[in-house]
Amino acid sequence: MGRRSRETPIVQSPTGVAVAGLAALAVAMGIGRFAFTPILPMMQADAGLSVAEGGYLASANYVGYLIGAVSAIAIKIRLTIAIRAGLALIGAVTLAMGFEHRIAGWVAVRALAGIGSAWVLISVSAWCLGKLAPLRRPVLNSAVFAGVGAGIAVAGGYCVVLMEEKASSAHAWVGLGLLSLIVTALTWPVFRGDDDAAPVPSGRTTGRGFSPDFLRLVLCYGAFGFGYIIPATFLPVMAREAIRDPLIFGWSWPIFGVAAAASTFAAAGLVTVFGNRRLWSLTHLVMALGVVLPVVWPGIAGIMVAALFVGGTFMVTTMTGMQEARLVAVGQPTGLMAAMTSAFA
Repeated sequence: MGRRSRETPIVQSPTGVAVAGLAALAVAMGIGRFAFTPILPMMQADAGLSVAEGGYLASANYVGYLIGAVSAIAIKIRLTIAIRAGLALIGAVTLAMGFEHRIAGWVAVRALAGIGSAWVLISVSAWCLGKLAPLRRPVLNSAVFAGVGAGIAVAGGYCVVLMEEKASSAHAWVGLGLLSLIVTALTWPVFRGDDDAAPVPSGRTTGRGFSPDFLRLVLCYGAFGFGYIIPATFLPVMAREAIRDPLIFGWSWPIFGVAAAASTFAAAGLVTVFGNRRLWSLTHLVMALGVVLPVVWPGIAGIMVAALFVGGTFMVTTMTGMQEARLVAVGQPTGLMAAMTSAFA
């Protein structure tokens, strides 16, 4: 009895699970995937990085994201082990970006960050939704996915402060790397290897194979990844071209993040009205408008509105997509989530 008591997970409450998921996604996506976006203008200024080289680094991260997603299908490990490993990897390689000064080294490090981000996104989505879905409290699901926007907002705001203080991009990488490692240490006890996921609700058959629904979700999620990548990578660079004051252009990314975090809570009510798929379709349309806006409405105002439109929809698409994956592949959602993430990458 004493041994079993010691193995009991430290955080049992649904709120604790949601907060841990929020923190993990803030690190995995807000820093591991997207910290490069607000740091790119800083790297252009102090490291002489060109837009083309920035594209190479973004592509390297996506290649890593693809490798991570595919490996999540091929390698069967506990969700909590994948979360821990991914978070530790992201913290280490984000810190390493501040000490590396060669483009080849940056490419390798960004690829590793992409691998860790995919592991954490897929595993946290499956683990947290597995525990929270039976409770039928949509706000807790929303809180988990709000972590991405929260991480983006924190990273973006941090970079605004550093740019105002004339700090280097290396300082930004080191600071965010240390923050990632701190959050990893704090959430480590929550993601225990002996406590992977709640039982799947009964009454539905286990999803197996490549059904039409499976393929539709994978293709639509792939279209989502294709559509949003330009603003998600280059929005602050476009803003910097429009106006050079970092206290103005730098806020394009925090606005993106705040919109992303707030949108998941708004979507909690909208899902009950529209359902996952209709809401997903609606967010695609709004996102498309946001992608086009900087072209048809050039200048800082158009870019800021684009940040709201794209930031306010991309996490709703992610959340509704992952929730729909659980419905289509009951009992085996991780494989479908990984396939969707592969198409996205």
